[in-house]
Amino acid sequence: MNKAYEVTFSPFRAFTREEWSKLEEHPMFPVSEIDLTKLQALNEPLTPGEVEDIYIPMIRLLQIHLSHYRHLHNERDQFFSNKSKSIPYIIGIAGSVAAGKSTTARVLQKLLSMTPEQPKVELITTDGFLYPNDELQKRGLLNRKGFPESYDAKRLLAFLASVKSGRDTFSVPVYSHHRYDVIKDRIQTVERPDILIVEGINVLQVSAGKKIRRRVFVSDFFDYSIYVDASEKDLREWYIERFRKLQQTAFQDPDSYFHRYASYSEKRLLKFANKVWDDTNRPNLLYNILPTRFRADLILEKGECHFVRGVRIRKM
Repeated sequence: MNKAYEVTFSPFRAFTREEWSKLEEHPMFPVSEIDLTKLQALNEPLTPGEVEDIYIPMIRLLQIHLSHYRHLHNERDQFFSNKSKSIPYIIGIAGSVAAGKSTTARVLQKLLSMTPEQPKVELITTDGFLYPNDELQKRGLLNRKGFPESYDAKRLLAFLASVKSGRDTFSVPVYSHHRYDVIKDRIQTVERPDILIVEGINVLQVSAGKKIRRRVFVSDFFDYSIYVDASEKDLREWYIERFRKLQQTAFQDPDSYFHRYASYSEKRLLKFANKVWDDTNRPNLLYNILPTRFRADLILEKGECHFVRGVRIRKM
């Protein structure tokens, strides 16, 4: 094993990209038939090689966990002499702004739904559980959107509890990045998925400040968790490059919350994007997001251009 990935007495087993890609028993997927452009987010390149080398082995690993999860459910039913409803398997995906969580989430949703069992896989983001902008404004938190305290944690926990309670249908508030706000009176309906993927920057967080004494956390409802990791230098570059591309596209729409930045000169735009990173995204990363990295079951370690250079798996 490459010494760069060795950590003495680490609770994780580390793999280089090459080692990970050579793991046996990969499920067979017609990768060439998948439209990868529908899965990747802006400025997050996704290639057939990345899917085959990184995501296919992940799917095989998740299949192993899912198989044991179903087997445990059946054994418990036998033990209690009671036929119970199957409960959705929840996968949490965490990581910084611009790390590529949404691409990872969509790829896993697509590939998991293509496994032989053909499970129903739903995906939600925690953005919908942010407080609306007017509420954030009242609380003085508009400039701290994305920090733990900017989320309606009680509502998010209630949603996850309902998923794990065996309810048939539940709803999720919808967030618009175009409007930069939660869309009032609009919901995403989720109906009894076999697998639910929950993606958000702070989903592995276990503390939201001294004033809140919650005993239950979002991650308590996860059956498996993934952290998408990258160096702060790369994250900053990806965020700023994405901001530049958005100026040329989404910001041009007069209805966009960010339309005011469409006419900025490149120098002014870069100054603003760097300020947002330094004042908001970087502190959130360092104090809230990054400390949760080693709570994950699997860590995707990204290098340049969003391509994964290594994988860490929690030992059992």
